Amino acid sequence: MTALPLRDVRFDLDADDIAFCWNPENPAFSLQTDMISFLAISFERFIVAAVDEALPRIADPEIRREAASFLDQEARHASWHREHVRAISRQHPGLVDVLASAIACFDRLTATKSLPWRLAFIADLEATFTPWFKMLLDNDRVLFGGGDERVASLFLWHFVEEVEHRSHGLIIFNAVVPRRWYRTAVLPSVLVELNRILTAIVDGFNTAVPAEKRGGDARILLPVIAVLDRMRWLPAARRRLVGIPEIPDCYLGVPGPDRKAAGLGVLRSQLPSHDPGDQPLPDFARRWFAHYESGGDVAHWYTADRAPVTKA
Repeated sequence: MTALPLRDVRFDLDADDIAFCWNPENPAFSLQTDMISFLAISFERFIVAAVDEALPRIADPEIRREAASFLDQEARHASWHREHVRAISRQHPGLVDVLASAIACFDRLTATKSLPWRLAFIADLEATFTPWFKMLLDNDRVLFGGGDERVASLFLWHFVEEVEHRSHGLIIFNAVVPRRWYRTAVLPSVLVELNRILTAIVDGFNTAVPAEKRGGDARILLPVIAVLDRMRWLPAARRRLVGIPEIPDCYLGVPGPDRKAAGLGVLRSQLPSHDPGDQPLPDFARRWFAHYESGGDVAHWYTADRAPVTKA
């Protein structure tokens, strides 16, 4: 293991024209990534509290160093996502309360859940990022290329660094919790709590941002709504979905095999024997790292005249 690098990237997020729906070609994807900004900030605070509590229980000095570099990288992610949230909050001030609500949800978990449960939550969620973000990065131009380059570049940076530290949540969990099956055993309660957090965020979006500015009903982001949407033929499902339109394709243009691989990967990521470190890096991540190391502008990734990147 080697310490994670801290990359000095300065994103162009201080303008007043950054829209909540930053990619009007795919409003559903814009909604999803906006939600990630709110999660990144509140989740990072939760991670810091859990890992700080776990550090005295970790005897291996190398794992302790890895945990510290993991926190440093996550803190930088949260810092730039705060800049994104500030930018969109200038047009929609109610989003400040949405962030506060998300933070309060995670703070409640910090106050009420055991350390093993919180480390399992971190390991479970972080494990899903590698297959999910690989799908997004493998289809970057389809999903990100048509939107505001400033916002797209922020998420591309975050996602490549997430797959870079894809094993760290599990490494810390395994160093503290000897029962590897535990994180799978508590997965149902993790999903319940995650749904509560997501519900707080999407309900806040619907309140804080006018419908014409957000591009749709934010409740389409809830996994339970996605499942019910596929079952609209059932009367009970239709009753639960009153007032919620049919869910648009969040991953419009992404090939079916890529979606299937991501879905299976997310399911496998929750098995006790799963190790995210065995998962391959997306080709996009290699290109991004190479472009950054060569001094390229990664804060404006799709600028037409940027230097071509040679795959590593």
